[in-house]
Amino acid sequence: MSANTPATPAAAPAKSKKRLIIIIGVVVAVLVMGGGAAAWLISSRSHGDEEEGTTAARKEAPKIAPTFFPMENMVVNLADPGGDRFAQIGITLELEDAKTAEQVKLYLPTIRSGILMLVSQRTSAELLQREGKEKLASDVLREVSRPLGYALPAERERTKPADKNEDERSTARSRTERSPVHRVLFSSFIIQ
Repeated sequence: MSANTPATPAAAPAKSKKRLIIIIGVVVAVLVMGGGAAAWLISSRSHGDEEEGTTAARKEAPKIAPTFFPMENMVVNLADPGGDRFAQIGITLELEDAKTAEQVKLYLPTIRSGILMLVSQRTSAELLQREGKEKLASDVLREVSRPLGYALPAERERTKPADKNEDERSTARSRTERSPVHRVLFSSFIIQ
């Protein structure tokens, strides 16, 4: 019996160590899974809030790719003294949709004539400066919008309102009657 007696106490500590290791492993696994679940809940809430905000923004203004309408290059004599300077200008219009492109095609002779008249009034010194090109682009935008039935205010009209009521009316009008021609882009600009 003496041989059996020492074996029993040695077996008992081995079983308790195994049980302790299993209990610690289970506790650690529960803590890790609980932490992971908490992190997932927190991140899903923040993504849910972001998605709600972006969904509302998407519903308000759906993004549609613009339609680009390239026009043929134009060669124009400039208003320089002596009349020996000219500009070759390539213009691409950024339009709201393909329907607007069809309307622009219908009025293309009128639009090209208006653009030629605008450019022929400029000097090479004006057009060589960035500000001159930007002013020309805004004038061309107004000239393209006019035959389509949209009247954009001139630069000086936008900066100097006649009175406060007139300013409020023109702002409201510009919001409701936005031109389908968004921008004028220069694809080439050569002055000789």
